[in-house]
Amino acid sequence: MFLATVLMENRGVELSDILGLHYFQSEKFRVFQLITYMFMHGSFMHIFFNMFAVWMFGSAVENVWGPRRFLTFYLITGLGAAVAHYGIFYFEMQPAMAIFNDYIASPSHEKLQALINSEAFQSFSSSEMSEHLNSFIHDYTVTAASNSAEALKLSVDYMSQFKADILNAPVVVGASGAVFGLLLAYGMLFPNNLLFMMFFPIPIKAKYFVIIYGAVELFSGIAQIPGDNVAHFAHLGGLITGLILILFWRRRRGNNDNYF
Repeated sequence: MFLATVLMENRGVELSDILGLHYFQSEKFRVFQLITYMFMHGSFMHIFFNMFAVWMFGSAVENVWGPRRFLTFYLITGLGAAVAHYGIFYFEMQPAMAIFNDYIASPSHEKLQALINSEAFQSFSSSEMSEHLNSFIHDYTVTAASNSAEALKLSVDYMSQFKADILNAPVVVGASGAVFGLLLAYGMLFPNNLLFMMFFPIPIKAKYFVIIYGAVELFSGIAQIPGDNVAHFAHLGGLITGLILILFWRRRRGNNDNYF
């Protein structure tokens, strides 16, 4: 899939945009993206480290569980990661979307000025959007001088497209959510195995590594560091989904579960 992405990009086709996971309210969202996004990656280093982790942790987990349970776990944790990421995104976006929806439903010149100056609108501004805004303001001003109703219609069209662009913009790619699920599974299956990680100066037990890594992801997701394009809540979603699934399997099979 990564090679296909590179080859098709040279032909003007962005597979990451087609097969990557868009927000469910986006015009670009398709149900199959819930699966295909896990097999798409943005760069060589992105896929390299994810596949290295799948091999490092996943091979040990698959040897214990077998391929069927391993694949089931991998796909479900990937789905859980997607739901967690866009679930958080939904709650973050709702206040802004409510403002846009209110204006589109009942536009006025006063509300337009308030919307453009609002923090919700400004937070989505970029250099490209600023150019479009300047062009819109010019057209709106010229139109309003002769036809107020037509100017308002123009503003509704602009805000509807602005809202659509916001919802279309985010796209998630990568196996990281499922990888974090595998990391959790490895930590529960082999809690006392020592891991030798390049960013840890000393060997660390798998159970502690999972706890520390989960805490770092939680902090990073809450902190929302500018310029950080990592889907931290997707990682946490993979961890939490993996934990729930393992506990469910353990309970269903009873205390004599051979897998745990």
